[in-house]
Amino acid sequence: MSKRAVLEVIALDVEDAVAAQAGGADRLELVADMAADGLTPAVETFAGIRAAVDLSLRVMLRLTDGFEAGGPRGTAALVRTARDLRAAGAEEFVLGFLDEHGGPDLAVVERLAAELDGCRWTFHRAIDRAADRDALRKQLADLPGLDAYLTAGSAAGVDDGLPTLVAEAARRGEPGYEPRILVGGGLRLDHVPRLRAAGVDAFHIGGAARPAGWTAPVAAEAVREWRTALDA
Repeated sequence: MSKRAVLEVIALDVEDAVAAQAGGADRLELVADMAADGLTPAVETFAGIRAAVDLSLRVMLRLTDGFEAGGPRGTAALVRTARDLRAAGAEEFVLGFLDEHGGPDLAVVERLAAELDGCRWTFHRAIDRAADRDALRKQLADLPGLDAYLTAGSAAGVDDGLPTLVAEAARRGEPGYEPRILVGGGLRLDHVPRLRAAGVDAFHIGGAARPAGWTAPVAAEAVREWRTALDA
């Protein structure tokens, strides 16, 4: 395919960011605490990475493990965090919250989208825990700034979710299916040919960029292997 695929890499710090850029990443997802599957990084971390690389940066808005915002107090904390990050120069974000029934927590997501005021953002893998993926997409369809879903197609990962990803890619352009599919979560290089053939053009890696594990930094050569595969 002639269209260059987007490669997004998880970065925890400046060292990760510099290595990811050297390896050919297009964009970084900035998080902290991968033991909790990625929480909001400190403003200082964002600022340091912003000064070190010229890639697009999507900053996680998630203060606790899980996919609930934590009620009014949690929502207020998320809004303050978003405001602080925007003041520091953040322009792109990642977020996603579910209610107790497995639907999108519209009150929280709409409040944050309003605070982001047109900034582009990804709805993250909360979609893979949703009670009804299709209904979630349609409920969020008109929110400003939403331009991607980070998804494995299944809570269990891409191995399980590949048929769902292919089916959703075929619906691109339908109401609720306009945002780009950004595939991540147990993604391997051997998944790429089928996904590319289905029209998927955005890929997200975390552990795959760290051959030595999460205690080690991103390896530029690992990112370069993905860049080469996506460009093939």
